Amino acid sequence: MNDQKFFSLKGHLLIAMPQMNDPRFHRSVIFMCVHDRKGAMGMAINSPLPSPDFKEVLHQIGLAGKPIDPKILQTPVLSGGPVQGVNGFLIHSSDFSQKDTIVVDDNFSISGTIDTLRTVISGYRPEKMLFTLGYAGWSAGQLEKELQDNVWLTAPASHEIVFDTSAYDMWEKAFTIIGVTPGTISGISGRA
Repeated sequence: MNDQKFFSLKGHLLIAMPQMNDPRFHRSVIFMCVHDRKGAMGMAINSPLPSPDFKEVLHQIGLAGKPIDPKILQTPVLSGGPVQGVNGFLIHSSDFSQKDTIVVDDNFSISGTIDTLRTVISGYRPEKMLFTLGYAGWSAGQLEKELQDNVWLTAPASHEIVFDTSAYDMWEKAFTIIGVTPGTISGISGRA
């Protein structure tokens, strides 16, 4: 049994280091919704998809038959990661809850069913939300190894970064949370 204390990154951001060599995660900012000793799951929140847009997503799942608030239709559709890219997830403020909602922390929740989207377009919806297709996943110990290898930096998630920052500015802005700029950090790590 491992006696080491475990620090969960649930409710934090993973920020790809400048030297990230996996093109799927180059300059990624990932919102972590699950992280325990069994593994981790998060969604990239700064990779807008050129298509489908949110209206097309709603049409594809049979929810575009009635008039929808134009503000809802502006919800960005993001590539959340390479796993199960057809599954949608709503990352949202904690002022909204459905039967399937997973509370991440006091500020963020995740919902992921067609019933949730039906509720959102009917008028009951969170103040802030993003929609992702797919997610990023790590097996037990894999993320911890990547952190040791200096692949990611971490920072607490905030509504300002997650919901109010343009996807195109998010990577650089996320670095400011921890007080650095991408050009001032090195990918070389050492062990004492």
